[in-house]
Amino acid sequence: MSSARPSVFHPDERVLVTGGSGFIGTNLVDECLRQEICVRNIDPLPPRNDAQHALWEKLDPLNGAAVSSAVAAFDPTLVFHLGARTDLHGKSLADYALNIEGVYAIIDACNAAPSVRRVIFASSRLVCRIGYQPAGENDYCPTTPYGESKMVGEQIVRRAKHRYEWTIVRPTSIWGPWFAVPYRDFFDAVSRGRYFHISGNVVKKSFGYVGNTVHELEQLAYAPADKLQGRTLYLGDYPPTDVREMADLIQRCTAAPRIRTIPRWPLAVVAHIGDLLQRVGWSEPPLTTFRLDNLTTEMVYDLAPLHDAVGPLPFSVAEGVQETVGWIRKQGIRNSQLTQRRSVPSRS
Repeated sequence: MSSARPSVFHPDERVLVTGGSGFIGTNLVDECLRQEICVRNIDPLPPRNDAQHALWEKLDPLNGAAVSSAVAAFDPTLVFHLGARTDLHGKSLADYALNIEGVYAIIDACNAAPSVRRVIFASSRLVCRIGYQPAGENDYCPTTPYGESKMVGEQIVRRAKHRYEWTIVRPTSIWGPWFAVPYRDFFDAVSRGRYFHISGNVVKKSFGYVGNTVHELEQLAYAPADKLQGRTLYLGDYPPTDVREMADLIQRCTAAPRIRTIPRWPLAVVAHIGDLLQRVGWSEPPLTTFRLDNLTTEMVYDLAPLHDAVGPLPFSVAEGVQETVGWIRKQGIRNSQLTQRRSVPSRS
């Protein structure tokens, strides 16, 4: 992310990120490093960014005693609980124990740590089905075991007794450096000339560039308690993003072939084929009916409470696309260099 951004974290903060090896977590840890903030990532998986390896502590998030020990040893002032299983491949709620038992573990650990002043718990927009506008914070309609697990996690947070200030955030569709499926696929499809606009389909989405998401998390660390305490806020860019305009930005930034327009029905056929492939074991086919609905269904959330707590955002969609395309190119060069090194015979 741009080094021109102003610092937000207070210099004496000690920031603990659970799930710091994930997409948003990697970007948040990067930002702490940029600001020279003391930060620790606890995660069962190694960091995506090799430069963060020294900040990582391998930890089973379901081991409550180990979580409490790690929190006590680091003595954090701020905790961002991003750790979760986020894929949609689980068959039942039991497959997402991390999203439930892990919440209990971090609540207990933070209650036992007197240094913690604020905890931000990450949930998901998928606590409600795509296109559904919840009537309130306790209005749920998940359609996947993952969404159900996040619903249960939110309910645990709201029922618990907390010694510190807290809020729940629901990231919308976040994209940017260090991302993976499905939004990395969106960039790749546009850059390779494999993305098509759907005839007559103009869709607004509450998307979020991850640089803005990290900024929002930073600002929420210092937002007045009356704008944050006990509330649930969606994270995303404002105003909503026009998917067609974003695709055109990616096309121009990557010098890709001009995006063509086709009717919806051919994509629906491909999406149903993707569903069949998924049933026989291909975990991430290029297109499924779930992803097609996600792309073509308007999804705009009320971000006014977030705007009130956070204020203006540092990145436009165009700037986010430029930074993301630059990161993709750097990753491609790095991966090519690694491949070349591995292919060189050893001189033993």
